[in-house]
Amino acid sequence: MYDMSSTASSTKRADTSPSHTLVIGGGFGGIASALRMRARGHQVTLVERLDALGGRAQVIERGGFRHDAGPTVITAPFLFDELFALFGEQREDHLDFVPLDPWYRFHFHNGEKFDYRPSLEDTHNELARFNPDDTKNYDALVETSRKIFDIGFTQLADKPFTRFGAMLKQIPHLLRLRSYLTVSQLVNRHIRHPLLRQALSIHPLLVGGNPFDTTSIYALIHYLERKWGVFFCMGGTGKLVAELHRLLERRGVTILLNTDVDEIQVEGRRVKAAITADGRRLSADRIVFNGDPSTLYNQMMPTHSRRWKKALPESVTKYSMGLFVLFFGTKRTYENVAHHTIWMGKRYQELLDDIFNKKILADDFSLYVHRPTATDKSFAPEGCDSFYVLCPVPNLQGNVNWDVEGPDLQRRIITALEKTIMPGLNDALSDDFYMTPEDFKKDYRSMHGAGFSISPTFTQSAWFRYHNRDPHLDNLYFAAAGAHPGAGMPGVLCSAKVVEKLVDTETIMQT
Repeated sequence: MYDMSSTASSTKRADTSPSHTLVIGGGFGGIASALRMRARGHQVTLVERLDALGGRAQVIERGGFRHDAGPTVITAPFLFDELFALFGEQREDHLDFVPLDPWYRFHFHNGEKFDYRPSLEDTHNELARFNPDDTKNYDALVETSRKIFDIGFTQLADKPFTRFGAMLKQIPHLLRLRSYLTVSQLVNRHIRHPLLRQALSIHPLLVGGNPFDTTSIYALIHYLERKWGVFFCMGGTGKLVAELHRLLERRGVTILLNTDVDEIQVEGRRVKAAITADGRRLSADRIVFNGDPSTLYNQMMPTHSRRWKKALPESVTKYSMGLFVLFFGTKRTYENVAHHTIWMGKRYQELLDDIFNKKILADDFSLYVHRPTATDKSFAPEGCDSFYVLCPVPNLQGNVNWDVEGPDLQRRIITALEKTIMPGLNDALSDDFYMTPEDFKKDYRSMHGAGFSISPTFTQSAWFRYHNRDPHLDNLYFAAAGAHPGAGMPGVLCSAKVVEKLVDTETIMQT
């Protein structure tokens, strides 16, 4: 055991009575919650239905090629530093975060290219090739983003929104920052060139939102990247998960893999236990759920406890898009393909409308291409490259037959890449396979196979989003993409910090 006096924050009281926290789901939100509860002296059990921690950040190996199946962009490294610091350790002793340059390379349908880079001077030079006036316009956008960041991230990202009064207090700030605008509207107020408008408004797609519907609060990502940069973890996201797994084990967290939960048992205003698919009863003083809140309420909760959980009823809830993820290796290298590449199709707003609103699979697409071998050669055999290509598609609320459309979409993506940025791809292709929204539903129990739970619209953010503590059950918590503050690694890691604050208030109320 370790000395709690040296690991707990000096401003927080370590619990004085034995307390058992059950964390369901081993994604980043679940891992962070387990570590934070353990640092407070709780007995902690972490349950994961797959055979490895990480949630969607699984590692897949085929034919000597390694693939990170989930998130690959690290933009707030201090949030991982904090997890090791809880126990007097340094993240740098276990993990190497390497800064990327460019952050993202955009390839547009007309053959033009834009490198979004860490140096402001380099970014200005790239912008000026499209429109010289957009250099100063971009600076104004970043300054607007900083103001949003100071409220939306610094003040609100790790604060509970379980009471409507907390939301009301922020209304003047939100109005002043024009949070009623969408990300696209905010970017378009600053940037003039149509292709740059596309490139600088794609950030919501990284957390499951349509830039034309997502509240402009999410424009804070511009400043977040400028403040800390964009990093890659050497060894990949799988290495990051593996080291966090070791940290959990070093600190005495019980980890149960290949363990699915069928039911949450409730007595009065409290959850009492989780019942696993193989019939085990895991009792606990509290439960932290690191999965899609919709899945818990619709599939795991007894019928009598399915009550009002968020501002909007399920019938009008908007879910994020689905994801078609194509994995493959190549028997040659593509040195001109950056680590993070955004391949933009000809249509932008119209394509997103097809995906998010009409929920139809169009003939065209835009793509995110991940080439980890640009930074870490261990992902592929010598002289080869490893790739995954993420294509936004309708979630399962759309009527897409993936048994038919999956192979065809794979063929069309390979053809498009071969004609543009990856010549000879068909001949170089090796060990290819893909995931569809059906796999997200099956493997991750994602409602409607959505890639990022509910969408980050204004009416599904902050208090309007799923709360980090259930409004009717005093000891059921959520550290998840569908809860406040939202999806993405910074979002779910901050969600665990919110849970920690709420558990503190629960403990105080009981003493």
